Amino acid sequence: MQEIMQYLKIHGQRLDSEIAVATGIPLARVRRSLSDLSARGEISKCSVIRFNDGEKVEGFLCRIAGYIPPKTPGRKPGAKS
Repeated sequence: MQEIMQYLKIHGQRLDSEIAVATGIPLARVRRSLSDLSARGEISKCSVIRFNDGEKVEGFLCRIAGYIPPKTPGRKPGAKS
């Protein structure tokens, strides 16, 4: 589960299938871990349905609960100098 948490901290909100591919953990194990993390309140998880080239893909969209990534350096659009 730590590997999944680290991945979400670095990459932000991701689908369960993206997490499985990136970490090399089987999708079924990723889904079990995400359910456990969600039950403990460590992540926010919601069900999503996406269509890739007309193919229906169901999964979970996850992010770390209450985590706000730091602002990126540099100028922001609409910022006054």
